[in-house]
Amino acid sequence: MQATGGLCRRQHPAGTAWQAGGGRGLHSSAACHAKVLRPFLLADIGEGIAEVEVLQWHVAVGDEVDDFDPLCEVQSDKATVEITSRYAGTIKKLYYETGDMAPTGQPLCDIECEIEDDEDVAAPAAEPEPEPASAAPTPEPVPEPVAAVPTPSVPAANVGKVLTTPAVRRLAREHELDLSLVPATGKDGRILKEDVLNFMASADSAAGTPAPMASPTSRGLGSAVPEDKTVAVTGIQRIMVKTMTAATAVPHFTYCDEIDMGALVELRGKLKPVCAAATGGEVNLTYMPFFIKAASLALTRTPILNAHLHTDEAQPDDVELTYKGAHNISVAVASPQGLIVPNIKHVQSLSIFEIASELARLSSLAEAGQLGRDDLSDGTFALSNIGAIGGTYATPVVMLPQVAIGALGRMQKLPRFDSEGNVVAASILNASWSADHRVIDGATMATFGNDWKAYVEQPELMLAELR
Repeated sequence: MQATGGLCRRQHPAGTAWQAGGGRGLHSSAACHAKVLRPFLLADIGEGIAEVEVLQWHVAVGDEVDDFDPLCEVQSDKATVEITSRYAGTIKKLYYETGDMAPTGQPLCDIECEIEDDEDVAAPAAEPEPEPASAAPTPEPVPEPVAAVPTPSVPAANVGKVLTTPAVRRLAREHELDLSLVPATGKDGRILKEDVLNFMASADSAAGTPAPMASPTSRGLGSAVPEDKTVAVTGIQRIMVKTMTAATAVPHFTYCDEIDMGALVELRGKLKPVCAAATGGEVNLTYMPFFIKAASLALTRTPILNAHLHTDEAQPDDVELTYKGAHNISVAVASPQGLIVPNIKHVQSLSIFEIASELARLSSLAEAGQLGRDDLSDGTFALSNIGAIGGTYATPVVMLPQVAIGALGRMQKLPRFDSEGNVVAASILNASWSADHRVIDGATMATFGNDWKAYVEQPELMLAELR
């Protein structure tokens, strides 16, 4: 694109978390409307996430897009997010293909936009070198349907963009299914996992072949041995390889203790119906809100555990520790892509019921794959309730740049001695605390653990410190 007129600049409103972008280009001042090429940048989403996987493009080179039209779907180790356009214009270049890793801060695509004749644009910046992809990568290929699959007419909901989750797309790829052929029963034409399974079952039935059956658990002499299968590590697992490799390079230590849950069991039993009434029955009061509040109260006594550690590989001696003012407690929750870790903001200012409501909100969004940047960024301390699945002890790995994390086991009825030496049935929970041993010593972690234990074993102490 050649310049034929003067240079000028245009101001743009700030974008949302995953929609930030900016660009430069040239235009002709002789026309009422001029063209400008805007690279659309992938914003930095924090939490140490340096890159995401491009799951699917919703546009191709030459497509016309409007403001807020979906451009692509990307996935980090914490969430799957749809990125929408900030500009109206024509797609001129896609920098990545499906499956590529896109670094934050770099262009995802170029969009040619029209500007008014009174708007200015600065001179173009040099394109990043080297380019991650060719100037016009082809859109994601649509796999051929398997030979035995019938080809019913495409439902109206499947024309154009196919709405579904990454897990369903992965299932379709594994079975070489064209998702546009699968009738959708989900909300707004979304294809559910059950839709894919039902479609395959009907295809097998039409072809006269039985649906695949689960292999028997017994291993008789005549049972066949399954073949080895090698699959690519993608999505959340692919990014976890990098984040966990970095985290486990940090020296850790783990401190464990057991907690008598008797008093908290009694208190929760009394407050559970109160919480249900206060929230219209939408929130189930679990033990987790008490654990989270106790952690926040204990962090006020050991603020170094509510910190971020910043290091520079180029300058190893340049180390900074940022004491975070807000207690943004990260909590592992389930999603279709696996466990992700959003955080509850400003726990120090929330009541037990408010924490329970936030937990319910985050869990609902995680299940739908709709967690936003604010929910995922700037966590300061982490708790993982492994007891919800099973197990008693763990050695959790710190979520960098945080410096400490806790893992809570399942509660068990175990024999213990009371104050008079009698054997009684006690409700026991085990807590495991891991810390970054570069800045946290064992005494500090034990002090926090003792404070947290006191709040949980004597929950009335929480009342004395609520503001």
